[in-house]
Amino acid sequence: QLQLVESGGGLVQAGGSLRLSCAASGRTFSSYAMGWFRQAPGKELEAVAVITRSGNSTYYGDSVKGRFTISRDNAKNTVYLQMSSLKPEDTALYYCAADYISSSTSYRTRASSYEYWGQGTQVTVSS
Repeated sequence: QLQLVESGGGLVQAGGSLRLSCAASGRTFSSYAMGWFRQAPGKELEAVAVITRSGNSTYYGDSVKGRFTISRDNAKNTVYLQMSSLKPEDTALYYCAADYISSSTSYRTRASSYEYWGQGTQVTVSS
């Protein structure tokens, strides 16, 4: 089992910034591509950002490109999501997820590919 614990969510005004963290334990963190997903009330789960095992390649959803940055520190077993220029439409429950993948340079964006999930952290952006 890989345990994932998110932190860093909260209430922020539009235009502000937040940094989410996801601490992993239980298995070899570097064996997993990592992703951040979000779900707003009444909406589907959405892939926000994904990073390869090595950290050399990333994916961003169209709605967050240029505003969010995903990174990871394999020595600390932690993945981060730096969120800037936040908008009210970024309001959602944000989940960290892990995908066991053999390639260190590939990633997947479908939520169904991710085996382990955190409990989620709420991000609320006020206008």
